[in-house]
Amino acid sequence: MEKLRFDFKMRGASDGKTTILCLTSIGTPDGRSFTVPDEYQPTSLHKELITSQVYGRVKNTLGKRNQFRKVWITLTENMKKAYLDEEGNLLFENFYLEEIPDKIAEISTTSTSEDTIKKLLEKVLESKEQTSEVKNLNKIAKDFMIEKFDEKTSNASQWIEQFEKECVRCVVAEDRKKIEILKFFLEKGSADWYTCMILKYSIESEWNNWKKNFIETFGNKGWSPIRYAFNFKYQSGSLLEYGLKKEKLLLQIRKSMDTETLIDLIAIGLPNYVSDKIDRGTLQETQDLYNEISKLEHLVKKNMHEKKGKPFWDNKQKKNEDKNPCEICEKANKGKRFHSESICWFREKEDKNKKIGSFKSVNNSELEVELNTEDPKN
Repeated sequence: MEKLRFDFKMRGASDGKTTILCLTSIGTPDGRSFTVPDEYQPTSLHKELITSQVYGRVKNTLGKRNQFRKVWITLTENMKKAYLDEEGNLLFENFYLEEIPDKIAEISTTSTSEDTIKKLLEKVLESKEQTSEVKNLNKIAKDFMIEKFDEKTSNASQWIEQFEKECVRCVVAEDRKKIEILKFFLEKGSADWYTCMILKYSIESEWNNWKKNFIETFGNKGWSPIRYAFNFKYQSGSLLEYGLKKEKLLLQIRKSMDTETLIDLIAIGLPNYVSDKIDRGTLQETQDLYNEISKLEHLVKKNMHEKKGKPFWDNKQKKNEDKNPCEICEKANKGKRFHSESICWFREKEDKNKKIGSFKSVNNSELEVELNTEDPKN
């Protein structure tokens, strides 16, 4: 026999999670078919077969569970030794293959209605399997101990490395599954990037290509995230919540930051009346700082209470004391009024008085000059 028909099918592995390509049966040119035992079905065991170019194309064609193809392959000398004995009987690993009865083969080839039903069932099973796989991936993603990627504050290289560690921890080894799970941790701009990558490279591409593109796209080389993390200060609310958030921001930009620097940067963002109450020499870990901060929460509440309880007129009086009184109001005997002279109600009257005074001064000067120039004899 110069050629044989090899029947391939994608089936679930023993662990029930992964899908592998299997050789289910072998057919001969005279129409007979021989089944391959389950333990010999994984194509990884058929070393001579997988070197064939036809096998390479079949592998690229089949990607989903329960898909199958039947192809004819011309036998090489090594393949003949692997699948035929000296008499032309089919075997593998010195195990003779069992022939499928003619009636079963005839029914499967002549009954078009059964073929149609079979195809419909396969499509239903495939659809259910895809739905089940999506649910399974969603469940795996929930087990990941990592937050969603934030393109504004997260370090892209650091975040993707943490994602890969979670893949290892949750036993996600296939590139395809890594790519599918990644979408659960992206939103906004990064979600648009994911869609573009699907269109350009497809979900079947290598994970390393996705990782490289991710770092190149979101690797922030500017100072904005660093500036935001370093300058983040306490505004209101819980001191402990502030400390935890600042530590998170600092670790997102530099995971290797030493503990002493972390403590210093967190303490700098605290109000002075709080940080001055903490003995820096007793702090060894960030939790020591948080323990001291928790003890001083009452200082913040007291400060807020004092600000709220202070009368409004005290603030107004203090504010007024910082200004100079209006001179126009003082001259008009209106008392001390603190406002700009440009908007004073009595400014128009003051300007009018100045003009009249100036006019009188000019007339008096002219009269004096005329008197001095007259002849004294007259």
